[in-house]
Order: sequence, then structure tokens, then C-alpha cells
Amino acid sequence: MPSAFSRTAKIAIAAFLSASSATSTHAGGGGFFGATEFTQILNNGELVGLVGQSAEQIQNQVTQITQLAEQIQNQLRIYENMAQNTLTLPSHVWGQVESDLMQLQGIVQQGQSIAFSMGNADDVLRQRFESFADFKSGIANGQTFSSSYQDWSDTNRDTIGATLRAAGLTADQFSSEESTMSQLRSMSQSSVGQMQALQVGHEIAAQQVAQAQKLRGLVSQQVTMMGTWYQSEQAAKDLAQNRREEFFNSTTPSTSGGQTMEPRW
Repeated sequence: MPSAFSRTAKIAIAAFLSASSATSTHAGGGGFFGATEFTQILNNGELVGLVGQSAEQIQNQVTQITQLAEQIQNQLRIYENMAQNTLTLPSHVWGQVESDLMQLQGIVQQGQSIAFSMGNADDVLRQRFESFADFKSGIANGQTFSSSYQDWSDTNRDTIGATLRAAGLTADQFSSEESTMSQLRSMSQSSVGQMQALQVGHEIAAQQVAQAQKLRGLVSQQVTMMGTWYQSEQAAKDLAQNRREEFFNSTTPSTSGGQTMEPRW
């Protein structure tokens, strides 16, 4: 399973959180990473640089999540076929099923964390840079990336909840590692329970493949828009600097050749 964000990404997200005292509207409250004293001394240029590095790394992570979700989806389908032929999966095979389903739970949590972090980055950059807030690119109908990530997160959570309810299960039963393992152990006691867990897991894995692809597209849009905005900002700064240099380095106009000033009586 992909590891958590890299150190650079953690620093960047901490910078986002420390840059603003406003409370995020995303579910999850205080955020994925905490602020540190180091991030409080970042100037605007360093913040923008870290945002860009983090966004690219997160984009790669979403790609890894998508691939892992596809692998789990295919593996659970194999287990379903085995269960249909043998009625009850042996304990060592069920152990592999549990491992895959726990990885699937981790994918869901990582997707939610990515959506929160990238949405929060959008919020903070809008608060820090007026030109970023006014930059019209990437999102239609006046939506912000922050609101788009919130919509994605809500849809993903609601879709998973609906799948669990259709199987007579609740989201609470799969809300943490401890409760998930407890529920899987209970379902492993019968062939019906095993098949139910496999079917639900396979459906959720398929959903996560589709949702991860949407998330990857959203992150890609945001990275492109941020790059375009930063280039426009840098171009404006370079032009202003060139004008200042031309002004201060220009040659003083010659005063020779003019009429000699003499007193007239």
C-alpha cells in the first residue's frame, strides 16, 4: 500500500494550516497534519513553492491509489469465484481477504485526506493571494476547487454508506481498523457472511477505482491551474523589475549644445 505523504508534502500541508486561522468547512475538523514553528516563518514565495511540490506528489499518490484499488477489485473477484466453488474459504485464504479489505479501507481514508488537504490548500492560497482568488481557470460555474473537493468527499462517503446499507451493514461497522476487523471476523464464521463481505468489498473497490479517477482529474486540474497562475504572477513581477531597472539604469539626458544663459541688462 502506498505510504503516507512525503516529508515535503507534510511540511506543505502544515504550512497551509498555519497560514490561516479560519476554520475549514471540510469534514475532519483540525486537518490531517499539525502546524510547526518552522512553517510559521515561510514567506509567500516559499509557501507557493511548497504547494506546487506537494500537489505534484499528491497527484502521483492518487495514481498509486487508483492502481491499488484496481488490484484489490480483481483479487476480490477471484476470491468470490473460489467461495462459490468451495462454499467456505479456508482460514489462510480468508486472512488474505481481510488484508485486502483493510487495504481498501486505507484507500478510502487516503482519498478523503487528499481531498481535505488539496481543498484546504485552495482555501489558504485564496486567503493569502488576492490574485489567486480572482484567477478564473480550471473550474466552471464559479465553483472553487475547495467546494469541488467537498462535493467529491461527500459523494464518496454517501456512495459507500449506501452500499453497506444495501447489504444490511452500517458505516460504523467499518469506520475504524478495530471495528472493521471485528466485523470481518464475525462474517468469516459462515459461508454466507464470507460471500457478503466479498461482494460488498468488490463493489466498494469498484467504486473507489471510479472515484480515484475523478479525484486524480480534479488534482490534475488544480495543479495545472496553480502552475498557470504562478507563471502569470512571476511574469508580472519580472516585467515590473525590468521596468525598475530600465528607469534607474537609464542615461541622464545630455544638457550640452543648448543656449548659454547670460545676464541681459
